[in-house]
Amino acid sequence: MPKVYLVGAGPGAPDLLTLRAARLLEAADIVFYDALVHPDTLALAVKAKKVAVGKRCGQISTDQRFINRNLVEAATKYETVVRLKGGDPMVFGRAQEEIDALRAAGILFEVVPGITAALAASAQLGISLTRRGVARTVTLATPRIGADETSSDWAGSVVNADSAVLYMASGQAQAIAAALIAGGKPAATPVAIVESATLPEERRHFSTLQSLSLGDLPSFAGGPAVLCVGEVFRAAAVLDSADHEDHMRQNTMARCQAV
Repeated sequence: MPKVYLVGAGPGAPDLLTLRAARLLEAADIVFYDALVHPDTLALAVKAKKVAVGKRCGQISTDQRFINRNLVEAATKYETVVRLKGGDPMVFGRAQEEIDALRAAGILFEVVPGITAALAASAQLGISLTRRGVARTVTLATPRIGADETSSDWAGSVVNADSAVLYMASGQAQAIAAALIAGGKPAATPVAIVESATLPEERRHFSTLQSLSLGDLPSFAGGPAVLCVGEVFRAAAVLDSADHEDHMRQNTMARCQAV
């Protein structure tokens, strides 16, 4: 019977795709893919029809109802349908709406997990979100509220967490920092913003809630970014500074040797 696979493409780097995801892409007859999927990942779907259904903040986005309808319709025409999502389908990926639509239509589906951005960012920083003695709780949150959603106390959940990673938040970083301080999070709490984690163009910015609230904002290129908040990230800033100084020393030595 035809089946729809909701597949996580991971945080960006194509070689972080799971083996199951790669096999499904190679077998797919049609792929509905997000805007942030790497071209090399999409290229694995060698025989599939490819349909862009991406969503990006501030840009024209594909309506979720359109995606739901097309997944149901594709399942009546194709044997293997892949819905390729950035990160993990079940973490801020609107997967539930698609699952509900498929269930209502009596269509078989399977979810194939991917590495979500929070885990990719912590791995790239070399910082555990649950560092022993420092963090026993982790919150994944987003301040972004869709037109069909009601507001929730996202700030409260972040304030009460030892470590927190906020999705779709970099464009509102200053307001977010102010809201967290107003909610009771210490102003000196470290913050790390990671853009395009796992890709060659990855960028990082280290700050504190206080500095962010006063306008200490990164000048990034507009790639997908997560805002990491918590005491565990204080070490990341120190390590990054040391790496930067080491890099500068190596460059200086190379220039001296060239002379």
